[in-house]
Amino acid sequence: MENTNPGNPSLDFPQDFRCPISMELMKDPVTISTGVTYERKNIEKWFHIYKKKTCPATMQNIETLEITPNHTLKRLIVAWLDSQADHQNPISRPTPSAQHDELVAILNKMDFTPFKVSSLRKLRLIVETGDEMMEEFKKSGGVEILVKIIVQILVENFDFATLRACEEALGVLQQVPFSDDDELILERLMKPDCMKSMALILQRGSSEARLCAISIFQKMSKADYQWNYVAQDQGIDFFKSLLETASDGICSKTISCALELLIQILEASKKSRLKAIEAGAICTLIELLPDSNRSRCEKILQLIKLLCECADGRLAFIEHGLGIAAVSKKMMNVSNGATRIGVKILWLISSFHPTERVLEEMLVCGAVKKLVALLNVGGGGGQGTTKDRVVKILKLHGGSWRRYPCFPGELKNYLGLGNDS
Repeated sequence: MENTNPGNPSLDFPQDFRCPISMELMKDPVTISTGVTYERKNIEKWFHIYKKKTCPATMQNIETLEITPNHTLKRLIVAWLDSQADHQNPISRPTPSAQHDELVAILNKMDFTPFKVSSLRKLRLIVETGDEMMEEFKKSGGVEILVKIIVQILVENFDFATLRACEEALGVLQQVPFSDDDELILERLMKPDCMKSMALILQRGSSEARLCAISIFQKMSKADYQWNYVAQDQGIDFFKSLLETASDGICSKTISCALELLIQILEASKKSRLKAIEAGAICTLIELLPDSNRSRCEKILQLIKLLCECADGRLAFIEHGLGIAAVSKKMMNVSNGATRIGVKILWLISSFHPTERVLEEMLVCGAVKKLVALLNVGGGGGQGTTKDRVVKILKLHGGSWRRYPCFPGELKNYLGLGNDS
């Protein structure tokens, strides 16, 4: 076999040493029931992350997910690497001219190469070297080539290699800086097929790929180039994908970024809020709230507040049954910011839906007790607009609550409620 890069044996090695999934040199080869050998981490991801019960290379259905270490092949790979190391010269740092030529060569061959994953990884290393290579990548139509790869997962019955190539393409694309001045790039990214593909990655991709997709969405949102229209056009499936990602407990950073992206979208567009409500956002967010840490709690409360500014959102909140209890529990227990947002949510709910059930639930769940406590707080969540809202809520509904023993009698005169009849 002709060695195309004698300075780096990892770029050219016997075909049998390649993992059929990543097309890279195997370090821990294992064999599955069909007799095909894969890199352990790749086949385990196929089985356990993507929940597949087929052989990636042959697409045969398999009954057992057992894997067996291929010690013989591993010894052969180690021996081959040792033999290559005996006559290697020190690797010199590529010159900018050489990097440019390699960049162009990779892009020109991308449509035809069967080794897209390894080619995309080389491409990512090149564009990460500096602004000059990044600009060359953009000028050479790199974004358009990546988008072509990404949309391939919309093809029915796409294979694992297609999914991996899409994930790697997102990894490269995530490195590309752009703003609202880069209209051509934004137009390509906001095409329906590209948006659908990235939303699909949020459902089926690896944790790293989902983080890349969300990072790209965040850049698009900040660029504010027709973003609201595109997000709305994607329908509820787009928001379902984001909510599923926010519910995933695997990667904390991905969850945080998904919540931030939802805030950016919903703050910019009331129509998007209706789509999110239809996608079940209120239910998902309420269920996420109890176990959330401080940072995540504030984001979730902010999202609930934005959705409760819509009539449909308020209705979904009170119909859930645990919404008032979940919000009340976080007030005065997390941060001043969480308390402030919690009061705003209770103010919206009690102002627009002052039903007997809602008011009784606020009392039973401890919301009224928290509101009364906030009147005595000298700083933080008890000051300014928040305290004004607390007073308004208590004045508006104190007549309903004052007959209960837990409602402080000394507040009746302060709130102008008079004496019990």
